[in-house]
Amino acid sequence: MSLLFTVPAVLDVEASGFGRRSYPIEVGGALSDGTTFCTLIKPEPEWTHWDPQAEQLHRISRDLTLRVGRSALEVAQLLNTQLRGQTVYSDGWANDYTWINGLFDAVDLSPYFKLDNLRSLLREDEADRWHDVKQQVSEELGEQRHRASSDALLLQRTLQRLMEQRI
Repeated sequence: MSLLFTVPAVLDVEASGFGRRSYPIEVGGALSDGTTFCTLIKPEPEWTHWDPQAEQLHRISRDLTLRVGRSALEVAQLLNTQLRGQTVYSDGWANDYTWINGLFDAVDLSPYFKLDNLRSLLREDEADRWHDVKQQVSEELGEQRHRASSDALLLQRTLQRLMEQRI
């Protein structure tokens, strides 16, 4: 069966915690062609907030981001290259939007893509089924690490499943 739609790109951001002083530490995406990308972000000098509960959830230590993370400038440029001209969707839009803007503001760049709320793509009945379908897709994918690219892929596949059921 050929698909009558293109599944949009999905972005996920892991952060140092929640609240005003939190910042992105990992960003990952699932592109429309099904490829994924993921990178850790080295904190900027003024990015000092760290929440141990967030670290426990995503299993990314501050030390790891400092040792192997890419600079904020590299990550902003990567996102602009990968996502240029696209509307990209996020399920945690309010937080992810703030963190992505913080990333770009830190390096005085503008995103060349638009970040939008994944919920805007769903009909009401699909939103009602979202969590059940997401659970099914998660079980089919098997155990995944809680990281940005894995989360983005799970979200994209869930969206795809719901869109396929429209046809």
